[in-house]
This record gives sequence, structure tokens and C-alpha cells, in this order.
Amino acid sequence: MELLRYWSFIRRKLWMIALITIVSCTAVGYYSNHFLQPQYEASAELIVNNPQADPKTQVSNVDVGSINSNIMLIKTYKEIIRSPRIMTKVATQYPELHATADELIAKISVSSMNETQVMSISARDNSYGRAAKMANAVSKVFQQEVRTLMKLDNVSVLNWADTTKQSGAISPNTTMNIMVAFIVSTMIGIGIAFVLDQLDNTVKNEEDIRTLLGIPALGAIPKAKRRDLSDQRNKPQIMNLAGGKENVTLDS
Repeated sequence: MELLRYWSFIRRKLWMIALITIVSCTAVGYYSNHFLQPQYEASAELIVNNPQADPKTQVSNVDVGSINSNIMLIKTYKEIIRSPRIMTKVATQYPELHATADELIAKISVSSMNETQVMSISARDNSYGRAAKMANAVSKVFQQEVRTLMKLDNVSVLNWADTTKQSGAISPNTTMNIMVAFIVSTMIGIGIAFVLDQLDNTVKNEEDIRTLLGIPALGAIPKAKRRDLSDQRNKPQIMNLAGGKENVTLDS
């Protein structure tokens, strides 16, 4: 019964919930398409090798211990790549990127494939070409600096980011934004409806009389429809005259 009561109130306020949802989704869609700048992502891949292995015999002489050591070393490399030292050198050596060290740190992310020696350096920017240049610049500077910092020469570039590639924007995702706005605005609308229900202390039916006043209802006045009133006016009406006689008249 309580759920039916809630549903009945939501149905009465459905117009308000729909209005909030439509306005919110329209505003989010318009803002996503006209005010948010598209973001592009480009990635370069690095591989961490065994520094003692001969490249010509590395495939045949696989050292599992070395591979595991390199996988653990990648965690250190991921932190070094996004350090101010690396990013400052990138900003200094590549002024055409027009980015400071802090901006590069915010735009660069480093990830590694599970249980592999491959790292991916990704850059995000509102231009795909500049994002690809950022990823390549960071990869090249890190490959040079790791020799000084770690005394190791075990980082090679597996794939450079393609600066000529035409890639689609990864954000904003207008469809996803509208879906999130739909869910959130609907919940907000339902919440507002319940708040209005709690603040409304008017008596609407017999149940409210018993609940609010604690007394039974003696009678009820049914709700008259406009059509019923119109039909009633068109029926013959009997009027008592002063002389006690009855006269039948018809409404014009």
C-alpha cells in the first residue's frame, strides 16, 4: 500500500519530473557540443629489455628472472617518466609544444600491459598532432635520461606515435553525458516530488482524514466532471412555484 501511495504521487508529479529531465538533458547536450573542447589521445610504446642480453641472441636465450626483474622495474620507470625532471627537459628541448612541465605532467599518463615488458606513454590534447608530438618527445627524453639516472640502457621505443594520423576525439562523449544527466535529473526530480509530498499537509481523501485527524469520514463529495455538469444542465428541471403547482421547464 505504501508503494502504491508513492507511485500515485509520482504519477501526479510526472510532468514536473519530465520537465526537469528534459531541461537538464538539453542543457548538458548543448554544453557538451558547444563549450567543451574535443580531446585527442596519442600513444607511444616502449619496451624494457635485458641490458646484458645480446640483441642477436636475446630471443633464444630467454632469462625468466630478468623478465620478472624488468617487469618490477617498470613501476619505477612509470614514476620517473612523470617526474618534474623529465618533464622540464621535455619542455626545454621541445619549445614547439608550448607546454610547461606542470602542463605536461597533467597531460601525460603512463600505463603498462599486465605481466609484460611494454609501457605505453599517452598524451591528451585538443590537437591530435600535438598530442602525438608530446608522447614522442617524452619517450625520447626518458630513453636518454634513464641511462644517467639508472645507469641502464634497457629502454627501446617499440612504436612511435603517428603524428599524421587522423584520430577521432575521445571526449567529450555527448551520449554518455546525456545518459548520466538523464539518470541524475530523474532522481533529483523524484526527490523533489517526495519533498513536496512531505511538505504538503492538505487533506485530499478519506485516508488523509483518518491519518491526520484520527477521525472517520462521515461522507464524501465526489469529483464532478465538466461533461457531467453539461449533461445535467440539458435535462428537464422541475421547479416549485409559489402557488404549490409544479411546472416543467427546459433550459435553453
